[in-house]
Amino acid sequence: MGFLSRLFDGMLNTKKSFSEQLKYAFTGNELDQDFYDELEYVLLSSDIGAKATNEILETLKEEVKKNKIKTTDQCKNALKNVMTNILNNVEPQKLVFPCVIMVVGVNGVGKTTTIGKLAQKYDKMGKKVVVVAADTFRAAAADQLEVWAKRAKVKIVSSTEGADPASVVFDGISSGKSRNADVIIIDTAGRLHNKVNLMEELKKINRVVEREFPEADYHKMIVIDGTTGQNATSQVNLFNEAIDLTDITVTKLDGTSKGGFVISLAEEFEIPIRYIGVGESADDLLDFKAKDFVDSIFE
Repeated sequence: MGFLSRLFDGMLNTKKSFSEQLKYAFTGNELDQDFYDELEYVLLSSDIGAKATNEILETLKEEVKKNKIKTTDQCKNALKNVMTNILNNVEPQKLVFPCVIMVVGVNGVGKTTTIGKLAQKYDKMGKKVVVVAADTFRAAAADQLEVWAKRAKVKIVSSTEGADPASVVFDGISSGKSRNADVIIIDTAGRLHNKVNLMEELKKINRVVEREFPEADYHKMIVIDGTTGQNATSQVNLFNEAIDLTDITVTKLDGTSKGGFVISLAEEFEIPIRYIGVGESADDLLDFKAKDFVDSIFE
C-alpha cells in the first residue's frame, strides 16, 4: 500500500466526521454570516481549537474578499488552502546524519512502540541505528524496546532497572559514535515520582547529548496520542518548557475522529510535526506532509 493510501485509510474516521459536518455548512450558496457561524461550529467540533479556528476564519474571509469568491465551492478550496498554509509552517526539514533523537512523552502514548518503528524505518533506509533504553524507571520499558530492537535488527544499549538514565545515555552515545551510527534514538521515562523530577532528569539527559555529541543533528521529539485531542497540548507545553522541543510525532490518528486537532497544535506551537501514526505496522508511521494531510480529511 502506498503512502497516500495509508494516509487516507488511516484518517478515515476524521474524514467522515469532518466531511459530514462540512456538507451542512456548504449546503447554501451565500457566503453570509450564517455560513461562517456554521463553519465555526464545524471547526470547533472537529477539535481544531478556538485559536486556530479564529485564525482560519479571519484568513478565509480575507481570501474571499481579495479573490472575489462568490460560491461555496470556491470557498471550500480556499478553506483547504488556508488550513494547508498553517500546516506548511510545521512541515519538517529533512534529517541530517548523524543524528540523535531523544524521544519524550507521557506513558501510554506509544513512545516505545514509535521508537521501534523508527528503528525499522531508518534501518530500511540503510542507516546504522542504535537505540538507547534510558527509561530505567519502568521495569518493562527496556524489555519492550529490546523486542523492537531485535525485530529491527539494530543495536540496543541498556542497563539495570533504576540505573541513572543520563549514564545510560552517555554509554549509548559512546557506543553509537564508536559504531559510526547514523541514528541514535533515546527512549526516556514518561513519568517519575513527580513532574519536576521527570523534567530535571530530561534536562540532565539533554546536557549529556549536547556535550558528548555536539556535531550531531539533535532532535528532541515528543510523542503524543492523537486520540486525546486538545488535551495533548498541555503535554507539549510542559515538555517544551523543559527542553525546547524540536519535533512532534502524533500517534493513533486512525483511532480518532478528531484528527483536526493537529491544525490547532501547529497554530499554537509552530513545532515541526515529523511523523504521524495511522496504524499498527511500522509502515504506518508516515512522514508528515501538510497538503496530503489536509487532503485526507476533506471529501
